[in-house]
Parts: sequence; C-alpha cells; structure tokens
Amino acid sequence: MLSLVEDGAPPPCPAPFNLAEDVLAAGLAAPDRIALQILRPAGAERWSHARLRAAVLGTGAGLLARGLAPGDRVLMRLGNTADFPVLFLGAIAAGLVPVPTSAQLTAPEVTALAAALRPALVVAAEGVARPAGDWPVATEAELRGWQALAPCDIARGAPDRLAYMVFTSGTTGRPRAVMHAHRAIRARRMMWDGWYGLTPADRVLHAGAFNWTYTLGTGLMDPWAAGATALIPAAGVTPEALPLLLKRFDATIFAAAPGVYRQMLRGALPGLPKLRHGLSAGEKLPEATRAAWMQATGTPVYEAFGMSEISTFLSGSPSRPAPAGTLGYPQAGRRVAIVDPGGRPVPRGTPGTIAVGRGDPGLFLGYLDAPDETAARLAGDWFLTGDMGVMAEDGAIAYLGRGDDMMNAGGYRVSPLEVEAAMAAHPAIEDCAAVEVRVKADASVIALAYVGGPVTAEELASFAAGSLARYKQPRLWCRVDALPRGANGKLLRAVLRREIEGQHDPA
Repeated sequence: MLSLVEDGAPPPCPAPFNLAEDVLAAGLAAPDRIALQILRPAGAERWSHARLRAAVLGTGAGLLARGLAPGDRVLMRLGNTADFPVLFLGAIAAGLVPVPTSAQLTAPEVTALAAALRPALVVAAEGVARPAGDWPVATEAELRGWQALAPCDIARGAPDRLAYMVFTSGTTGRPRAVMHAHRAIRARRMMWDGWYGLTPADRVLHAGAFNWTYTLGTGLMDPWAAGATALIPAAGVTPEALPLLLKRFDATIFAAAPGVYRQMLRGALPGLPKLRHGLSAGEKLPEATRAAWMQATGTPVYEAFGMSEISTFLSGSPSRPAPAGTLGYPQAGRRVAIVDPGGRPVPRGTPGTIAVGRGDPGLFLGYLDAPDETAARLAGDWFLTGDMGVMAEDGAIAYLGRGDDMMNAGGYRVSPLEVEAAMAAHPAIEDCAAVEVRVKADASVIALAYVGGPVTAEELASFAAGSLARYKQPRLWCRVDALPRGANGKLLRAVLRREIEGQHDPA
C-alpha cells in the first residue's frame, strides 16, 4: 500500500467570503456571552462577543479613515495585549492585509521585514522596536480610539484572495513573507475534531502571548469561530502561575508549547477537575514530558504537526490518539503523502518527504516576491514540507527530522544562516555555525560554534541581543579550532551537532 491518505473532502468555503466575518459569526447568536477573558491572578478582563465584534469593525473603520485602500499592507508591531487580534481581524474585515510580527524582533530585523513588505501603515506600541525609514505609523493609543468608531462595511470577495501574511525563516537565511488566503480559516475547522475535540462549551486556555501566531489561531480565532471561550494569560503571567489559573477559570482545554509544560511540571499541580486534555505544537513534545503531565493531571496531551505555510495537518485527537512514537494521523479532509524525490508516494514503511496536496484550502498562496522558492515548494500535485517521515500501515506518520538544517527554538522555525550572518559581524568571530542541539532529554537549544579570538559568553550574548530576537539568540557558545567541513568545503552540521552534544550529554 502506498503512503497516501485521502480522507474525505475539506469543508466548503462559501463565496463571497471574509475571514474576519467567519471568525465573528458564531458570536452573533450569543452576543452577551464571554468571548475572551484575559487572566491575572487577581482577576480577569472580560470581552463579550458583542464587544469583540464592535472593536474589530471599529478598527476596520479607523484604518480606512486613515486613507488605506483594499489590499494595503499593515505591519503589526504590538505587545501582548488584546489589541493584537483586534487589529488583525479589523484589517481583514476592511479588506486590508495585516502582517503580524513578534514583539521580540529587534530594530534591524523589523527594518529588513518592512523593506520587503512595503507597508502602507505600521501600527506600533511603545517599547516595541519599529522599522527604520519613512513608514507611516499609528500608535497603540490611536488603535484603541478606532475601536469605538462606527463599524466598517465588511469587504467580501473571492475566498482565494490574499488575507494576511506571516514571516517565516527561509532556507536562504532571509525571512520570507508567507501569503495566506481568506479560505485558510475554513481549513482550520479540520483541526476542531482532528486535534482539539473542540465544542462551543469549551473554555480554551492558551499559554502563549497574543502576538504569537500559534495563540492567534489555536487560542483565539478557532474558539471564537466555534462559539467557545478563549482564555489568555495577561502579560507578565509566568508558567508557574498557570496551574492555578487553569483551575480557577475552569479551563477545559489547555494549549502550550512543550517548554511551558516542562516549566509547569517543576512544581506541584493542583487538581484540575474541568480539564479534559492538553494540546501541544511548535516543536516535538518529548515522551517524558507527556508521561509526566499525564501522571500529574490525569489528562492526555494531543500533539499536532504543521508549519507556517499550512498550519497543522497531522495530529492526535481525543477521538483518535496518536500511536506512540508518531505525530498522529492526517486530519479528515486532508490529502497527505510520503513522497520520493520525484514526488511519487512511496510504499508504507518507506521513509520520504512529508507532502500535502495542492488542493488543501489551508495551503498558502506563495512567498511574497519569491516565485522560484514558491515553485520549489509547490511541486506537481504536492506542497513539499521539507520534513522527513514514514507512514505506518494504519496511516500514522512518524517524524524523522528536517530535510534541511532549520532549527526549532521554542516553537519558532529559525534559519541557522540568519543567526550566522548576525554573529559573523562580531569582531572576534572569524567563522561560525549555528545548530540546534539537545542539552537534556527533553530540551534543546541553539548553539553557536565559532572560530576566533578570546571573547566571553556574556559579550557574545550581549552582541546577539542587539541584532537577533530573543528566540533566535544562541544559548550555548562553543569556541572551536575549526568547523568540521567535507572535502568540498561544505559545513558538516550533523557532525558539529554530535560533537557539541558529546560535550553536553543530554542524558
């Protein structure tokens, strides 16, 4: 049997269509019901569906009053507040194209993104780095004023038209803008049963910040579209405080990156009688962490696998848990295969590249101004993920690693070339290479091996902080006499990784 799963048809997308309108539609049936609670140990800020809808459509009106036209790009530079999803949805409702970015990005990083994006407006909060250049800027105070305006008309159109963009690390070391269509929100419905087990009665607590795309999708838009309640910790809430928030606010589903689960498990956990299960994505969940959570809470954790170009499409779920050692199954409605270098599905049990059918409604439109890179990923009938896997006879897929050298840092994909380009500018570094290394059985970090003169780890860390977002900064510094290279001079990253891990035994 070939490594190919075609499990039904994806949910249809109506036309004309608007992504933001679809997210807000369920709230019309119960406008006074709580859509969002922002959690603090001392209490919670509450947003009803009616308040959320008014703020989103008022924001859309404010953007249009600013002179923006349909299709204009809005670069989002906001912190961990509810303003983030309100601006995102407000821009889409008005027919604009929001581009969310991490508040951790430094000024040089966001300047490079703006140069590629050419935004019509930058919406920026105080204390968040802004791009250099003569870009129009709206403040967070101005954004909050828009929320009280009369609602904009919703811009409806073809489901395939551009709705938003997100940046991801490209294989060249330059971040690429991934373009997504309005239809992408309908594709997320395949996750409701295929991963979440989501119902309108659920209260979903996502541990991430508002301005993380994992939170934006899993923690906010999906609960709202399903008519459920989203629970988000306020800025400054630590992982240690999350167990009591889960209990106090009756969370039924908990979503986080693996690192948050590890931090929570360092302390005693209270009884969580309302919690049904946890969700994990962003990086591989160690089996030791999964088992420890199950022992401490009595609830399973369901993992999902995806990427910026399509979000998650493989997962375990309450109705179909993933077999041990696998990522889970293709969600119903997906077409997924393990293919050979020619794009042909291989026999089950044979390793190959994980691929998703070109007709998937969640698949991206392409990379902005990068037709060659887009064409390389969209080959024939497939989107090639670049990740290696093997499909079992029952359709479950085990992960075998990246087909390239991309690193994973706390759920963010990071190109080693980007890290190396930044650190090579340090005067003490003659040559360097970044790799992801495992330092514990359940934790990995970015390491930088470098050739050069004497320099302290503190000096290197300070230099990295000036040019790289925190999640891209190396946590381990290794001075070496020479980097391992092959006969043709090519860097041998696998050899370097083994050498560093041999010096830092993860057992």
